[in-house]
Amino acid sequence: MQTLLITEPDSEGISRAGEILRAGGLVVFPTETVYGLGASAIDEGAAAKIFAAKGRPADNPLIVHLAEPADAERYAVVCPLFFKLAERFMPGPLTVILPRREVIPVTVTAGLDTVALRVPSHPVAHALIVAAGVPVAAPSANISGRPSPTTPRHAIENMYGRADCIIAAGDCDYGVESTVVKIEGEGVVLLRPGAVTPEMLAEVCPVKLSETLNRPVGESVAPESPGMKYRHYAPDVPMYILDGSDETVYEFLRDKDDCAVICFDGDRELLAREHAFSLGDRADSASHAHRLFAILNDINAQAHDGKIKAVYARMTPAGGVGLAVFNRLIKAAGYNVIKLD
Repeated sequence: MQTLLITEPDSEGISRAGEILRAGGLVVFPTETVYGLGASAIDEGAAAKIFAAKGRPADNPLIVHLAEPADAERYAVVCPLFFKLAERFMPGPLTVILPRREVIPVTVTAGLDTVALRVPSHPVAHALIVAAGVPVAAPSANISGRPSPTTPRHAIENMYGRADCIIAAGDCDYGVESTVVKIEGEGVVLLRPGAVTPEMLAEVCPVKLSETLNRPVGESVAPESPGMKYRHYAPDVPMYILDGSDETVYEFLRDKDDCAVICFDGDRELLAREHAFSLGDRADSASHAHRLFAILNDINAQAHDGKIKAVYARMTPAGGVGLAVFNRLIKAAGYNVIKLD
């Protein structure tokens, strides 16, 4: 497939990308969370192309991106709580699952009677949806299972030749995908953590964490949200999380030379290694979120050279957006945690 690459997304370029979406094509575009691979959400054939381009399992639902919260009424059965959440968090990195209207094909929802909706705050994403004139179904713009792209380079590496158009417009702000919630009664169930934290949601309504949030989901389970069922974000070599003190982590890694290490700014002993990557200050979960996927993508590129046989990541703090970082790490590691203390 020939890919149109737009590196300076002016009105003419965005208009062209919008035409591609209306015609049933695939467009990679930046959001405030990660780069997305978009297609018209009301075109069943276009949505099917997303699954083919990514190698994505057919039972993994897509998120539908809208220009304005009010547009949700065309595609889902809304309720007062949706608009309370929208008033506080939209545009922004929050996805809400609602009963779908028939205009959204079941290809998009992976056969579910619900649809996941969000309104991105990134100006390019917003302009593209307006130019397209259709809702845009878009998972992350990566080969299924691999780390999501948060930089133009990683988006191009994943999707050049697989999408009709790539809009390369800078790094993403947050670095982890949107928070996903399902409305249940007067509150919400958190299905996927993100930059909109449980603490922030609790200021609007009661919040319950899904029982499967950081645990494997059985093969027979139909996932309600992207990221619930399948191994995600993973490099192509084994990955492990190290749960231990500085001393035990340093001792464990001392004789392991053919591995990559994900650590913090203060880990001088680890940062002296050849394949060491810092998430930032140990206490700065926002930095961890912003850097994580870029680090995993860079590790993956080096792993293909045969220099890296495994990845070891330090355990990250769990408060606030740290819950989203840990969620991505534990899935990338296939739930492999080595307890050292």
